[in-house]
Amino acid sequence: MRHTITQRWRWLASSLLWGVAAAGAPQAFAFSEPGSGNGLAQPTTEVLLVIDGAIQHNNAPGEARLDLNIIRSLPAHSLHTTTAVTDGVRRFDGILVRDLLQLVGAQGTLIEARALNNYNVDIPVADFNDYDVLLATHMDGERLLPSGKGPFWIVYPRDDWRQLQDIRYDYRWVWQLHRITVK
Repeated sequence: MRHTITQRWRWLASSLLWGVAAAGAPQAFAFSEPGSGNGLAQPTTEVLLVIDGAIQHNNAPGEARLDLNIIRSLPAHSLHTTTAVTDGVRRFDGILVRDLLQLVGAQGTLIEARALNNYNVDIPVADFNDYDVLLATHMDGERLLPSGKGPFWIVYPRDDWRQLQDIRYDYRWVWQLHRITVK
């Protein structure tokens, strides 16, 4: 009888854990098709951002291919700041870059951010831990498009931190971002 009670408790505990996991797991952590990756959901719409290099979680061989749905599964953030290339204070909406790096299990100390026009710059991962740097998807309520600054723009909270007004940070504001390599 003790054996039967133990089996029932195991079955109940297992059922509860699977139910909680299924109900509460964020979309981005849903498991991929066998052999297609390591823990990230497959994109269901156009791939807009590819992350490769020193990452632990992927959904394609050696890379994380992300669509807007996967990116939107992360917590949304906003900031108001001026930029070196626009007039006045602008509102930016998106996700924190550190959340994105956590999603893919980034293991490096630098990222190489690459734009559609092949502009690229190395950015210390420490920036994303020290400041609330956004991967912006919207500016002033409008979706960032590749014909402008989109699909994504790395945006620093420059008005909140005097040191971020140094020109070396301006070079890290990569717009038309489409690829990140973790080094």
